[in-house]
Amino acid sequence: MAAKDRRKKDTDAVKAKILGSEMIYEGPVFGLRRDEVQEPSGVRTRREVITHPGSVVVLPVLPDGRIVMIRQYRHATRQYMWELVAGRKEPEESPEEGAARELLEETGYRAKRFKVFLDIFPTPGFLEERMWILLAEGLKAGEAQPEDDEKIEVQAYKLKELQQMMKEGELKDAKSIAGILYYSTFLR
Repeated sequence: MAAKDRRKKDTDAVKAKILGSEMIYEGPVFGLRRDEVQEPSGVRTRREVITHPGSVVVLPVLPDGRIVMIRQYRHATRQYMWELVAGRKEPEESPEEGAARELLEETGYRAKRFKVFLDIFPTPGFLEERMWILLAEGLKAGEAQPEDDEKIEVQAYKLKELQQMMKEGELKDAKSIAGILYYSTFLR
């Protein structure tokens, strides 16, 4: 089936009907909502959904081709992780505006150009979060402006080094792996 036919089929599909909805928790980072739905198959069920405003992920490429990565402690994993620059997108921001803000905060770099190259849902089974992954080019170095709770290490890597980190299990962040693999396969 051609990509155009798949897209048409997806948009023509019957969607679930929301019969009721209850907000269980609303915090500064995410919320939790319980929906009673009638699925397209006709089955009536409850679904718990984590609400989230969406995120931007930035793949910053230096003129020599190296990719700027950050390393920070991630409490949920109980470890330090290498990742692409990323953060929550504010509701009024475009993905490009959010990417520029996060890139400056976490690395100090400014980019002349941003281009969304992936638009993904990282965990669609229970998480509303949408991630826009952007290529950042025309970088100019500056001073990082991290938030008070961010202790970030910045390092640039050759693509081959990042591929080796993935192969050896040193790079474990899914959004970064997806962005780097897409970039190396389709954009580079």
